[in-house]
Amino acid sequence: MKNLKRQWKFIVVLIAGAVGLISQFALHSKSLFSIGNLQFPVHAIIIDIIGILMAISLLLEIFHDWKTGRYGVDILAVIAVVSTILIGDVWAEWMILVMMTGGETLEDYATGQANKELRALLDKTPRIANKLVDGKITEVKVDDLQVGDTVLIKPGQQVPVDGQIVKGTSSFDQSSLTGESVPVTKNPGDELMSGSVNGDVAVEMKVTKAAKDSEYQSIVALVKSSQAQPAKFVKMADRYAIPFTVISLIIGGVAWAVSGDATRFAEVMVVASPCPLLIAAPVALVSGMSSMSAHHIIVKSGPTLEKLARAKTFAFDKTGTLTENQLIVDQVVTDDKSFDQKELQSLAASVEQQSSHVIASSLVKATDKDLIHPVTNLKETTAQGVEGDVDGKHVKVGKLSFVAPGHEKLNVTSTAVYVSVDGKFAGYITLKDKMRPESPKTIERLRRQGAEDIMMLTGDHKQVAEKVAKEAGITDVRSELLPSQKIQAIKDVPKHLRPVVMTGDGVNDAPSLTAADVGIAMGAKGATAASESADAVIIVNDISKVNDAVAISKHTMKVANIDVLTAIGVVIIIELIAFTGVIPAFWGAILQEVVDMITISLGLLAKTKPSDKQFGLEEK
Repeated sequence: MKNLKRQWKFIVVLIAGAVGLISQFALHSKSLFSIGNLQFPVHAIIIDIIGILMAISLLLEIFHDWKTGRYGVDILAVIAVVSTILIGDVWAEWMILVMMTGGETLEDYATGQANKELRALLDKTPRIANKLVDGKITEVKVDDLQVGDTVLIKPGQQVPVDGQIVKGTSSFDQSSLTGESVPVTKNPGDELMSGSVNGDVAVEMKVTKAAKDSEYQSIVALVKSSQAQPAKFVKMADRYAIPFTVISLIIGGVAWAVSGDATRFAEVMVVASPCPLLIAAPVALVSGMSSMSAHHIIVKSGPTLEKLARAKTFAFDKTGTLTENQLIVDQVVTDDKSFDQKELQSLAASVEQQSSHVIASSLVKATDKDLIHPVTNLKETTAQGVEGDVDGKHVKVGKLSFVAPGHEKLNVTSTAVYVSVDGKFAGYITLKDKMRPESPKTIERLRRQGAEDIMMLTGDHKQVAEKVAKEAGITDVRSELLPSQKIQAIKDVPKHLRPVVMTGDGVNDAPSLTAADVGIAMGAKGATAASESADAVIIVNDISKVNDAVAISKHTMKVANIDVLTAIGVVIIIELIAFTGVIPAFWGAILQEVVDMITISLGLLAKTKPSDKQFGLEEK
């Protein structure tokens, strides 16, 4: 709505100019009245009225800013309009109005171009689904699908909501969700994410989540949230407002005093109009947000980019963030020489193959299929373990107190399952959380990108935490923390090591993400409480995107600052030229339009690829 209002202002100014041109040069309208030496023909009255209304509108905005303690450069635009009205230079006044309203319109256009990737994601949102009812296809709105409904997904169609394949096998393109470049084959029983695109074979899917809770719709909701939040960084140039305003007024005042002509002051004020400064920062920063989106990172507000660019401390959750939240076999320890490690794992996995427990499924997944044998007389004891007969042997797997009640306690610090065969303790198998392959490199690159402190905050046991931290390359480890203690650890970071960036993925991480200066959520599994509490969300399952976020932020802020300072430098040079009187007000206003275009073009450079140094790719 605001953008539409700005466009209408520009259109009104253009129409006024067209009417004025016809009135003066085609109809040769005469002055309706005069005040002193100033003549007021029709075209001058029309443009002056619009100029006064625009100046009043801008003054009201300036007063509102002053009440909130913010001092901007808009006052120079008002002075420029008023100056040209007072000296009777109608067409210079009109050019300033074109510059003011046209600059805003150009800013909206550039913002729209920079925001293209975000809109593309919204445009791809699935809206219609093919629901199967008694074998017949019925087109329904995606929002009307309910858990348990059966949906037909034709070749080339998007998966409308999260679900599970019940019939058919096909490949699915999940690149917009996971970043995987190769389509993934899905069989009956496999989970499908909304937003993925079906390949060449139609499949039937059972709905497991309503639209509002599904993967793609959750990501879209985050994008809408990022678009809806007003960007506070739009007035980034205001930090230069007071010195720039003072310098401009001094140059204009001296020009007036030296020449003895108020027209010279007006000429300086015309070129001192602050449009380039006001456009520079927002175009650059919105371009940066767009670049983030193209790298599968949703940034919810502009200040996040500024803080990320200056970040000195990075904190990480362990499970699901540095690790994959997937257990793998660490050690197989035998206690009975009649069994080797391979056979012990084979017996344990065979008994566990029908259990739904996460440790059981992880053990089975980590064992070669040829080593898993049929099991009979299977019995599961809740919260204790399972037992059954494998190859004529009675095998028990679970807690030590379950498999060997009389055995002395063992000093095992990792997650473990214990095994007995025919009533005799045979050994144990330890499992560890699988490290993300990119985690160590991510930590190393963060240090190259300027991180002064990197810490791991986890609720896990000390020994487990230290193992993971050592593998990841983190020396500052805080373990066995409650959510409140994680928050305190973030709050305790000294001022000289801020801003603090916290990265996590679980519901328990939400408070920590809120407490940090910048919270980054690993949101590839959907919009959990962590994603909703975060300032930025990584929508693919890749923690190295934290490096990308830092690199893009540094690059964006570099472009934004260069753009603002370039705009200031160019404008002051033009002011000094206008000081000599060689630039009439009309041509000064046209020069300002040229500076606007240069500023917008520079701002769009934030969409270009950051340097290797910003990505942390340079060797030490």
